[in-house]
Amino acid sequence: MASEAYQEEAFHPRDAIAYTMTTTFTVGGAGALLAAIQNTLTRQNVGAMGFFTRFGGTTATFAAMGASYAFASTVSGNLRQKNDAWNSAIGGFFGGSMIGLPRRTMPAVLGYGAGLAIAAFTFDYTKTSLSGQKNDPTVDEFERKMAMRKNRKRPIEETIAELGEGRGIYAPGYEERRRQRIKENYGIEITVPLPAERWGEHAKESRS
Repeated sequence: MASEAYQEEAFHPRDAIAYTMTTTFTVGGAGALLAAIQNTLTRQNVGAMGFFTRFGGTTATFAAMGASYAFASTVSGNLRQKNDAWNSAIGGFFGGSMIGLPRRTMPAVLGYGAGLAIAAFTFDYTKTSLSGQKNDPTVDEFERKMAMRKNRKRPIEETIAELGEGRGIYAPGYEERRRQRIKENYGIEITVPLPAERWGEHAKESRS
């Protein structure tokens, strides 16, 4: 079981301006790279200026999205004094709304904002892993697996009572009970085969 210190992370105030600037340059750089690729793959020969004239909006949108997300999530955490997934959701809404602004319609702004907010909340709530929350680092891995195995292990008697014998599930004394059932139902008596070493001794005794 995870400890309370692990379940609820300690809050540490963050510098909103510094984090916003760093995120803006990072996400804006990704947008600039995408704009350069778009300018290169265009069918018309627009030249190098097409990076600014035709696809400059891509760079601006990415930069605005990164800045809005970083500033909103950081300010939200500082005001609430909590470091949880709701900060990412708030930042995701403001960041996603920047994608919808070029559409110039309120449904687009709200739709993109809500979509990115849900994605950011899910990603942060699962601790940056869609497979679930990470294991408690304060608990030994071997002890955790042994506890899970102990909780999930079922007695063989309970398994046989629900599923019955067969399909690789056999209780002790299965062969004896099987021979007895065959003898009672069909009148056929099945003898137990002798091991190889005992069979050799039995053959020698028969020849002598």
